[in-house]
Amino acid sequence: MTKDTMNSTIKFTVANDDKDNMRRVLRSVFDALNEKGYNPINQIVGYLLTEDPTYITNYNSARSMICKLDRDELLQELVRCYLSDKS
Repeated sequence: MTKDTMNSTIKFTVANDDKDNMRRVLRSVFDALNEKGYNPINQIVGYLLTEDPTYITNYNSARSMICKLDRDELLQELVRCYLSDKS
């Protein structure tokens, strides 16, 4: 790796179709966790921080759905939405 490469910022974007899919999957996972009596926010954060799928229930295929998402892209979209919130 050259010095220029190490000092460069890599830019990537998430396609709108991917954003919609991420939103649907995240909502489904949230609902499944909630239905099973878990705190969905805590469980999803645990998964995002560790990438340990056991934070997510298998109920309604929530675990397999969230594991298909690119975690880095999901985090990027969550931060973007949080920072663009007008409230």
